[in-house]
Amino acid sequence: MGRALAERGLELVYGGGGFGLMGALADASLEAGGRVTGVIPRALVARERAHERVSELHEVGSMHERKALMAELSDGFAALPGGMGTLEELAEALTWAQLGLHRKPCGVVDAGGFFGPLIAFLDRSTAEGFIRPEHRAMLLVAETPEDLLDAFAAYRPPEVPKWIDEEEM
Repeated sequence: MGRALAERGLELVYGGGGFGLMGALADASLEAGGRVTGVIPRALVARERAHERVSELHEVGSMHERKALMAELSDGFAALPGGMGTLEELAEALTWAQLGLHRKPCGVVDAGGFFGPLIAFLDRSTAEGFIRPEHRAMLLVAETPEDLLDAFAAYRPPEVPKWIDEEEM
């Protein structure tokens, strides 16, 4: 993903970590000549070992500030396989899109079917009436970073005047 972003001249905005998958993502973008902006809470600078070679590093006071600044700086939200933080950040970005707080694309790179159970949950929630089909369609799914970036480039947010009808309550 880092290389794919750099090759398209797109900046990576991410959590600022310097090791693990976050560090590898940043390294790949930097090695391909990309610009990388990290956003990390001060309390995690040592624990997540803030990346020392990013183009720009913002140290913030909290996880809430981190997510708000990342959302402000980003043109879209892409999730790669990960854990609880990945799930939480993806859910928040999708919820904000559903509520009309942003109109940016949200997607997952479903490498090896990693997100299959989440996609099945969303599909069932849609079938059961908990999620509108237009909102379900806001989550873009691709098997490769390149395909996800293509989907992002073609994304047009749905025109949904309200996220819930009062008659449905």
